[in-house]
Formats: sequence, C-alpha cells, structure tokens
Amino acid sequence: MPASSPSGEVPARSKRADAQRNRQTLLSAAAEVFVASGVDAPIREIAARAGVGMGTIYRHFPTRADLVVAVYRHQVEACAEAGPALLAEADSASEALGRWAALFVDFLVTKHGLANALRSDSGGFDALHAYFLDRLVPVCGELLDAAAAADEIRPDVEAYELMRGIGNLCVGDDDDPRYDPRRLVGVLLDGLRRPQSS
Repeated sequence: MPASSPSGEVPARSKRADAQRNRQTLLSAAAEVFVASGVDAPIREIAARAGVGMGTIYRHFPTRADLVVAVYRHQVEACAEAGPALLAEADSASEALGRWAALFVDFLVTKHGLANALRSDSGGFDALHAYFLDRLVPVCGELLDAAAAADEIRPDVEAYELMRGIGNLCVGDDDDPRYDPRRLVGVLLDGLRRPQSS
C-alpha cells in the first residue's frame, strides 16, 4: 500500500503510478477484445474484461477513436519490447522470430480496423503508420539478422518485406472461418528456414 502523507493523502507520484497501471490494464483488455471481436466490440465487453466500469473507460478515452489509437500505440510498444525479450529467452533465433510474428499478427487485427475508426483523420492515421514502421521494422530486422547469423533462415529477406507479406496475409481474414492467416504466416516462415542437414 502506498505510504500516505501526514495529512493522510497518497503522494502524487503514487497516484500517477496507479493511474498509469490502470491505463495499461485497460489497454491490455481492449487489445484482447479487439483481437477477438474487432474494433467495433462493445465498450461494456472491454470494461468487463478489465474489471472496471464503463465510466472509467470513458474518463481515460472519451471516444472510440481515442481508445483505438491508444491500443494501437500500446500494441506497437508491446511488439517492439517483445523482440529483444524473445531473443533472450527462446531456444533459437528462428523460434523467437516465429513467436514475434504471432504477436505481430494479433496486432494487425487491430491495425486493420483502425482505418475505419479514424476515417475522418487521414493525417492522424499516416502519423501512426510512420510511428509503426519506425518502431517495428528495426525490431523485425534484429530478429531476422539473428536467425540468419545462426544459419537458421535464408539471409536475403528484408524486415519491411516480411512485415508487408505478413500484413497482406492478414488482410484476407474478414471473419471467413475457412481462412486462417496464422496458419499461412506459419507456412511463410517455414519457407524462410534453412533445411536441416541429416
């Protein structure tokens, strides 16, 4: 429990830390709901997942577009931070790349719905897309370089090229139960792997 001042008030720093944690919890819950149900999912579903009232969400994010943009940035940062962490903990660089690609696919579900949520603000969407590239292309490049250096994948694939390919495979999802972008992304990554010598 945060220490209180002589007047019984919680210090401002603790309040800010609590507010930041609450915001991160909301964004994580919203991201999970958006991945499962799309960006048009009811706010009450997000509130239930986060364990808060709907008023709490509206205090942090007055409009759906505010929430979608915040989730987008939250997921970009999660993907960016996951790359080095996966390289450190996975058994191989190619495994780290595969696990990162799975996170990236989940992120793309939200990204594809963002255009509709921001259709009246194309400049805002363009700025977010630039931010997405600036943060994630170097991370994907680091994963590819590590796997190529370990001779686990072919060395001639660029990060932007791979991310664009994964993105194109995810566009076709559109709630078609016969289409599974994750499976096809797996096939794409299998095509990068070096054959194992017997």
